[in-house]
Amino acid sequence: MESEILFHLRKFAVPEIVFGSGALELAGKHCRNFGASRVLLVTDEGVREAGWTARAEDALAREGLSSVRFEGLTPNPKDSEVMAGVESCQNGECDLILAVGGGSPMDCAKGISVAAGNACHVLELEGVDEIPSPGVPLICVPTTAGTSADVSQFAIITDTAGKRKVALVSKMVIPEIALVDPDTTQTLSQEVVADSGMDALSHSVEAHVSTLSSPLTDMAAREAVRLASGNLLGAYEDRGHEYRENMMMASLMAGLAFSNASLGLVHAMAHSLGGRRDLEHGRCNALLLEEVVRYNARVVPGKYAELGRIVDPDCASATDSEAVQSLLRCLSALRRGLGISKGLGEMGLTREEIPGLAEAAACEPCMATNPVRADREDIERLLERIL
Repeated sequence: MESEILFHLRKFAVPEIVFGSGALELAGKHCRNFGASRVLLVTDEGVREAGWTARAEDALAREGLSSVRFEGLTPNPKDSEVMAGVESCQNGECDLILAVGGGSPMDCAKGISVAAGNACHVLELEGVDEIPSPGVPLICVPTTAGTSADVSQFAIITDTAGKRKVALVSKMVIPEIALVDPDTTQTLSQEVVADSGMDALSHSVEAHVSTLSSPLTDMAAREAVRLASGNLLGAYEDRGHEYRENMMMASLMAGLAFSNASLGLVHAMAHSLGGRRDLEHGRCNALLLEEVVRYNARVVPGKYAELGRIVDPDCASATDSEAVQSLLRCLSALRRGLGISKGLGEMGLTREEIPGLAEAAACEPCMATNPVRADREDIERLLERIL
């Protein structure tokens, strides 16, 4: 009976969330409320050049807090970069971490937090619920609308020796506070808006069909799909603040959904591509999403059909099959409208790499919640179609 009960239970874990224009300016206040005396500020060069790092430092200074800046990280943060951040945290005697940036700074900060808190190498914490003790307190300020690392219990770190991405999945990597300020997205390039926005859309679609979905995650996923499908192109074309704000909310809602329902085949393949090829994660998701919807919808069309009716209200009375086709048309039109049309081959992938990528994806933790079983041969065929 106990195992049967556990099979049906669902949890929903979230950080404290402050959403709205000007949330970044509250960073110092919230760090001070945690009793911090010296803050490790994790960011990157692009965020610094856009001016958001300085804004965060000013917010800390207004509260009398000193900080140590760490920006020695790259896209798809590496294990060595995380451990360099741990060293900076310890040498600076920092008692709180403030991450300001997109997914890379936030995931790196999560890794620094738990590796420092558990006095170990970050790769030792790979897996689900493998982090024994809390990390250094963490506050996140996202500057992109897509990764949702500010609200999720996932951190993705690249194992450089193994050329793979590892997932740290634990409540221990959920930030204490997410300060979600849509103003920070106004300096993003079109490419980043497109890639991060498609990441958010992929999060929400995969969470909605996950085998761990629940009424709470479905509610968040459906709203994220509605917001992303209706606002991503407007944000990409810089039509106004409303579109950026709606995309930031879409990212937040998608994060609440996938953090608690997990993901699936799209992210399993994207992680294998990112680990081996260091490719941009959101762009990989964008190229993979339609093929995975087709693959899964043959067996489980119902929940995809719900999303099709959201993105195309005209198919409210359509059959499930027709609604799935509406979803696919929307995803294709949106991807092409964002200028994402190159296949994986044009991004440098070769046919010879596909078996290794498929094998890595088949073993990826996200596969556990994909609604349809996919073995290595199935994944190879999907990758060949996208090549």
